[in-house]
Amino acid sequence: MADLRPEPVDAVRRFARVVRDHPERIAVRDGAGSLTFAELDRRTARLARALAARGIGRGARVGVALPRTARLVVALLAVWRAGAAYVPLDPHYPRARLEFMAKDAGIAALLAGEDTPLRTATGAVVLDPDVPGDAAASEGDLPADPVGSGPLDPAYLIYTSGSTGRPKGVAATRGGVAALLAGLEEAGAYADAPRVVAWNASVSFDASVQQWARVCRGDTVVVLTEEDRKDPARLAAVLDAHAVTDLDLTPSHWELLRGTLAGPRADGRTLRLFMGGEPVPARTWRELAEAAGAGGPEALNLYGPTECTVDATVGWMTGGTPHLGDALPGGRLYVLDAALRPVPEEAEGELYVAGPRLAHGYAGRPALTAERFVADPFGGPGERMYRTGDRVRRTAGGLLAFLGRADRQMKFRGFRIEPGEIEHALASYEGVGSAAVVVRNGGPAGERLVAYAVPSGGAAPDPGRLRDHLAAVLPDFMVPSDCVLLDALPLTANGKLDVAALPEPPDGPGADAPAAEPDGPFEKLIAEVWSEVLGRQRVGADDDFFALGGHSLMALRVVGRLKRNLGVVISVKEVYRHPRLRDLAQYVQRHHEASAPAG
Repeated sequence: MADLRPEPVDAVRRFARVVRDHPERIAVRDGAGSLTFAELDRRTARLARALAARGIGRGARVGVALPRTARLVVALLAVWRAGAAYVPLDPHYPRARLEFMAKDAGIAALLAGEDTPLRTATGAVVLDPDVPGDAAASEGDLPADPVGSGPLDPAYLIYTSGSTGRPKGVAATRGGVAALLAGLEEAGAYADAPRVVAWNASVSFDASVQQWARVCRGDTVVVLTEEDRKDPARLAAVLDAHAVTDLDLTPSHWELLRGTLAGPRADGRTLRLFMGGEPVPARTWRELAEAAGAGGPEALNLYGPTECTVDATVGWMTGGTPHLGDALPGGRLYVLDAALRPVPEEAEGELYVAGPRLAHGYAGRPALTAERFVADPFGGPGERMYRTGDRVRRTAGGLLAFLGRADRQMKFRGFRIEPGEIEHALASYEGVGSAAVVVRNGGPAGERLVAYAVPSGGAAPDPGRLRDHLAAVLPDFMVPSDCVLLDALPLTANGKLDVAALPEPPDGPGADAPAAEPDGPFEKLIAEVWSEVLGRQRVGADDDFFALGGHSLMALRVVGRLKRNLGVVISVKEVYRHPRLRDLAQYVQRHHEASAPAG
């Protein structure tokens, strides 16, 4: 049956309507202030003209390497107004990876500060969003919105982990973004009246699109800083100060926020949670379902690969059993067997997604595009469907239940990871012959990414130096917390990696003692906290929290424990500033002594 829905309206054209009808409404807030829709219109128009003056238009790709402020929203929207596609280049990523993505994408311009290290590496013209230069236009000479752009034009190129050893750029379309906004509205995920949305996701993570782009439909976007995102108390204060109504997050992030966000808000507003990025645990599902009935937040579960423009399914988190819901309006879902035949109800199959939100494919990778984006046998001529690699089944109620992966792809801390990319980086280190990467359950510490390497001969590589090598080429969420050396990788009878036979990382009672034992009450207390949080038996005074597998969510737990045990309140930022246990202990001791009452 033909889809009789009207063609979704381009996001930039929707923005122009809001500017016309509500110019004084607040469009964007950050820690430094706010912009009305009229102000955002003027700033994005000037920057779009600066891009156009340098030949940037339809089909061009523009790198965006900016920190999380209102300036980032200005840059992304200006790229769209120029008719181009943006390529997010998160400043927190290793420089080598950023340079690869910029060159692979073929960016024609770079929006960044004047001091960006990418200036010389890319060869692209660099524009500072605050200083558009000689192309700045007067208010009476602003560009049209945007001239000649169509739904098949690219909107953004976001890089995801690649199984061949290099990340791959997914090229999403303007029509896909328009259909995403329209589908979430039709599903009731987006309320009819304007809302206040916290932008939580990294700009390099495709979930960010459905957060910042809500400004185009008239919502107010509050840009959370890295510090806001990492500190539960601070985050709750920001949400309340700006009366935020909508927050996107992963189930892992919720684990740290439940203490501050689970109950009703003091001003009576209902917080709506958009949960995605990884499967929702049954305990979390039940907790949020019960919270909604007690005046707490209401929650939706969103699922979708980057290749399908953020979201493919939506489901309200009610009842006691997790599920993916059903297709977002406008899209189609098929549960198929290996021969692309529909499976019976409640039988297991692989999920395929079709409809207007499918991306063009992988930039510069036609073979991989053809492998994953295949002809839709149930659609019209020329229509495609995307093979997700996710195993699902339809429940008796018609909803989708997630069962796992059909390949080695992993979800870790909300990020999609191809182990092959990490293994390739390992094998590129001198002295490593072969490698494997798996996610292991770390008990109270949660999941851990563990690497196994087989030396190629001669002296075995130092695991610490090996990890440093990975940190220089991979984002922090892809750097394993442990690197274990083996004589050989265990294989099954058919020659595949025998994951079950891989040994546990040697951090148990039999592990080598640390070079320097913690000394003094503060070092010993922090060592105890780290041991609990990281799931390690032994922690040394010279150990680095992040080299042991720590990350921002674990750092939050460290801060919480120090507050409970010592009454010392420090920010997560101090854990990053003092990652070595001895240094953090000295800082905590000085802070504790300075805050103690004079005696």
